[in-house]
Amino acid sequence: MLSQIWMASALCAVALAAPSLAPGAAARPEEMKVLSQYFQMLATKVQAGKMMGMVPVCDLSKAVLPVAAPTNLPLPSAGMSLKHVAIGRGTQNYTCSQTNATAAPTAVGAVATLFNASCVASTYPDLLAMIPKVALEFNMTANQKILSPSNLAISGQHYFTNLTTPLFDLDTTAMKLGVAPCQKNSSIPAPTDAPVGQNGLGLGAVPWLKLTTRSGATGDLAEVYRVNTAGGSPPKVCAGMPETFQVEYAAEYWFYES
Repeated sequence: MLSQIWMASALCAVALAAPSLAPGAAARPEEMKVLSQYFQMLATKVQAGKMMGMVPVCDLSKAVLPVAAPTNLPLPSAGMSLKHVAIGRGTQNYTCSQTNATAAPTAVGAVATLFNASCVASTYPDLLAMIPKVALEFNMTANQKILSPSNLAISGQHYFTNLTTPLFDLDTTAMKLGVAPCQKNSSIPAPTDAPVGQNGLGLGAVPWLKLTTRSGATGDLAEVYRVNTAGGSPPKVCAGMPETFQVEYAAEYWFYES
């Protein structure tokens, strides 16, 4: 009985109910495939939970940072401990020359809402890895409070304060985890099988990153990883593109404290 109660509370964060699909979803086979895989995995987790003999604990020390092959990001520095895991859902933002069609788009930052995935990371890493590509299939609304279809609650905001300073604000009314202005430490390409964009139509997933915090960080936040990215990449050249544009993306963000 205890294990079933735990399963109900743990999995409610990722599936209170199947979402209503957007109009025309049946004509988008990749979207339907991704959603089918997600809910099949959820059903498997629920069934497995009914047979548990012990009650698992939501323990971030059990969460393992995803790795890429053959080249991986540098590991967290000695003495770091995992503080928070979030799913970021938003846009990567770009500008394009209107006089040089062969010029490459210029990245000018990103804007995303962060959703609390810490318990999912510590208990269901395989499910966590699916959430970015599932979340990418659902457009965000201006006043959205939970991440569809996973039902994760907001834990912060991500934006850039200038062209080289991504900032993560994890101070909300529910939790005060800190604010992290960052700088890039390392970057690797996303795996070749990463989701390229919504409904399988896109130009690739943005790179995986390791970031370190700048002066002004609070909450002992020191290192941030962006992994399991989905979408977000621009076209290679500016031909046919407007002066400014956005590309939908999702990713996991792992926050470490010193």
